[in-house]
Amino acid sequence: MSCGCGHQDYEGSWWGFPPLRNALIAGGIALPAWLLALAGQIGTPLENALYWLAIPIGAWYWAREGIEALAEEHEVGISLLMIAATVGSGILGLWEEAAALVVLYGAAEGIEEFTFARTRTAIRALLDLAPKEARLLRDGAEVVVPAADLRPGDRFLVRPGEALATDGVIIEGESSLDESPVTGESLPVDKGPGDAVFAASINGQGALVVEVSAGFEDNTLAKIIHLVEEAQEQKGRAQAWMERFGRRYSPAVLGSAALLLVLPWLAGGDPVFWAQRAVVLLVAAAPCALVISLPITMAAGISGAGQRGILIKGGAHLEHLGTIHTIAFDKTGTLTHGRPQVMDLLPLGVTETELLARAAAVELASEHPLARAVVERARAEGVDIPSSSGFSALTSAGARADIEGETWHIGKPTLFRELDIDLTALEPQIQAFEAEGKTVVLVGSGTRVIGLITLQDRLRDNVREVIDGLHRLGLRTVMLTGDNAGTARRIAAEAGIDDIRANLKPDDKVAAVQELLRDGPVLMVGDGVNDAPALAAATCGVAMGAAGTDAAIEAADIALMADDLAKLEEALRLGRQARRVSRQNIVFAVTVLLVLIPAGVGGLISIATAVLVHEASELLAVANGLRATHPPAA
Repeated sequence: MSCGCGHQDYEGSWWGFPPLRNALIAGGIALPAWLLALAGQIGTPLENALYWLAIPIGAWYWAREGIEALAEEHEVGISLLMIAATVGSGILGLWEEAAALVVLYGAAEGIEEFTFARTRTAIRALLDLAPKEARLLRDGAEVVVPAADLRPGDRFLVRPGEALATDGVIIEGESSLDESPVTGESLPVDKGPGDAVFAASINGQGALVVEVSAGFEDNTLAKIIHLVEEAQEQKGRAQAWMERFGRRYSPAVLGSAALLLVLPWLAGGDPVFWAQRAVVLLVAAAPCALVISLPITMAAGISGAGQRGILIKGGAHLEHLGTIHTIAFDKTGTLTHGRPQVMDLLPLGVTETELLARAAAVELASEHPLARAVVERARAEGVDIPSSSGFSALTSAGARADIEGETWHIGKPTLFRELDIDLTALEPQIQAFEAEGKTVVLVGSGTRVIGLITLQDRLRDNVREVIDGLHRLGLRTVMLTGDNAGTARRIAAEAGIDDIRANLKPDDKVAAVQELLRDGPVLMVGDGVNDAPALAAATCGVAMGAAGTDAAIEAADIALMADDLAKLEEALRLGRQARRVSRQNIVFAVTVLLVLIPAGVGGLISIATAVLVHEASELLAVANGLRATHPPAA
């Protein structure tokens, strides 16, 4: 029900909003006329003159909307019903009722549109958190420049307590940053050289030199705002159906009012009496509260989610969030950190330090995640890593390198069996570790094994609490993973997940999602890139930790900017709240119509009463719709 008058981005005070301002001026003219007439201090000609002045002023915005919709789109909208009711009241000489209709309807429309404008632009307030100036480092000196002038490759200084002007990568310095404007995550994040940082993040205790990776208009914060505004334009199924209903219902009301006026007159009835009933019907049957119930709820829900670092890419996806029956999780990088860590060191005839030193020396040139984990552990413990040469990766088995003229191997037990090394004494220990879902690698040279190292991808710290919260919402949880069944069972047991599907290839994940869909709507949570087919197959696809990652945002229907699964429950609660509020508004609006229409046609209420109840119901629907901005407490 937007007026289409270009006020979508209004950010001023409510009394200065043009449609509201006109309604207030009209009311300021009409109110004295009403009061003076009640007190018997004004004559009819002067009273009517004040009403005649108030009516065109108060009707200017919404009447123009109705006429433009009829002329350009051939659409009979609610505003046209109100124009007909105003004209009808005037023809009947009911100028007081006509003025009341114009002022009250104009005020209600103004409040509704003002609410829409502020809801649509509330997310833009995030841009104000990013400073408008930056300390550009140029030729060894600081130069204060507008943030909009920053270009990729520029370097700028961020002092403690200051906010970042745009996205970048830390070149110098270490600090903790509050990234809540982008991710919705309230806890500060420790960052250092090489780490990505986002616009509007607030620097903590250390000075940072940041190299710009995205200009002011293209940074992550600007992308969030753009995506939320685009999402608010996309209609869900229920909203689209409601708009189609309105396009058919309003002409039916106008036709019914015409019949109510003409047929009794042809039958010899009192034309004035039935004309008044026709005017009351036009007001009573206007479906304002019904038509506004869904758009305001969807806009509020999407905007509220965006401010929490949850990007919902359209009303349809917000609707779907409220219907989810099953949640399917990717394992690596979603339920787990996605980075294996050294868990156990079992040296054989050497010290743990010697075992780590030899293992790290072989793996030093490798890019494999397991190799990086071994090297990181050695460096973290201050191990002196000897130099190596002749590195060779052994596909799906391990690696080989020369250390001090001797060839060393690190890899799976199968590699050492292929080297004809007897592992009989180690088999019980290897099997025990593998039963725990750990990856076992051996380190050895020639026929000698100097130890075992186990590695494991750890569960995220808050996963158990998140899964428990989802179960309290009545949701079923399933893990889809390409990993082996043993590891999958261990992770599922730790997380409290109901079911698992292991050893899955990407197309197997799609098939698993399609199978789950037979029992109801499915939400798929993954990294947004590798799991893109499964995300697309689900009712809703959710990408984790999408801040600064265009591919992840594009792949999913919903993107959690923070790398925090707790945001998932918050998103689901928002979806359920929006669905609940929408239903409440629809039931309320239909109830109002079922009461007003018979009462109006039956002569039980006047035009003024119909207008008052009609506009009050519209404002209540708007106020209730705004509750979708905040999810209910857990």
